[in-house]
Amino acid sequence: MSMNLEQIFADIDRNCKSNSVSYKPADKLADVNLTLGDAISIALEAGGTWQYDDTNHLDYPIVTTALVSGQRDYSFTTDEQGNQILDIYRVEIVDSTGLAIELSPIDQFDIKGQALTEFMKDAATPLFYDKTANGIVLYPEPNYTNAAGLKIYYNRTPDYFLSTDTTKKPGIPDVFHEYLALRPSYQYCLRKGLPQTANIKQDMLLMEEGIRAYYNSRSKDEKKVMSAAYRSSR
Repeated sequence: MSMNLEQIFADIDRNCKSNSVSYKPADKLADVNLTLGDAISIALEAGGTWQYDDTNHLDYPIVTTALVSGQRDYSFTTDEQGNQILDIYRVEIVDSTGLAIELSPIDQFDIKGQALTEFMKDAATPLFYDKTANGIVLYPEPNYTNAAGLKIYYNRTPDYFLSTDTTKKPGIPDVFHEYLALRPSYQYCLRKGLPQTANIKQDMLLMEEGIRAYYNSRSKDEKKVMSAAYRSSR
């Protein structure tokens, strides 16, 4: 069932037999936002080739920025809307002829026998990118500038609720809106030692499995390759 923030708060109070005094709205809001983050973590972990994104975001999770001659490092803490970037999974550039090309990922631990500053140190068209801290490092560094020459594809934080977002609905499938009430309800009941804690926990875990299964299998248009899984005899 589709639920807005006000309805999620009401569902929490029904589960917990709480009210705005015993479970303050500000505390509910914080717990709902934490739960939304947990739902996103489950989706990202379980997701396949159909990348997850909060449907309340108004644009795609792609940043286009300048590629600068002689600049090897590019920092990406937040996107253009201020959302925190969680992971970068594809990098493209436009070369000096105007051709868009995909870069290959590389890790600094793969560069052995020479200093990182010596690896592909002559400026040219970048071929590789290394994800380091909150940004990427290009190898080699570019020997030209293009105002829109670097494109980053990424996963990001959800569109969190504000206290004024009473009629706003979470940007996850409607069937999982109840999860945003179940986890805060479980945490509240656990803290208070309430008798319904175990039942709410069971419902919460079932919902988490449902989220995991949904995002694991939603690319139904792609053929899956079966492989044998190793299981220890111990």
